[in-house]
Amino acid sequence: MTQDSSQDALLGLLSAGHAGVLVTLRRDGRPQLSNVSHAYYPEEGIIRISVTDDRAKTRNLRRDPRASYHVTSDDRWAYTVAEGTAELTPVAADPHDETVEELIRLYRDILGEHPDWDDYRAAMVRDRRLVVRLRVERTYGIPKG
Repeated sequence: MTQDSSQDALLGLLSAGHAGVLVTLRRDGRPQLSNVSHAYYPEEGIIRISVTDDRAKTRNLRRDPRASYHVTSDDRWAYTVAEGTAELTPVAADPHDETVEELIRLYRDILGEHPDWDDYRAAMVRDRRLVVRLRVERTYGIPKG
């Protein structure tokens, strides 16, 4: 993806906050939208999102990894849609596996420190959580002016 100032502004919206809408494709081709929290890692060009294994968005991404992610500015005048291909980590199976470590990094990047990391680790396994890594391949929208 080539960068210019408008592209930088669009990508900047991904870093400006942590709330957005993940768009996946249902079996019949219609979009399925989910309000989620995210962290954007510009050095990797990846949006990370924590999801559970039993949700529609997860099933949709396993079947068809194409996804879009929509964020807006606080005043809602500027927006970015990031399109890409999602990769799913394995489901958390052990409190100290790589998926849980990635979930901890994601939690810290969105919310900061957790009051009880041992409890958090156990909850990630119990909830059957995993990470969606959406590689940003294309963006469009209206940058902040």
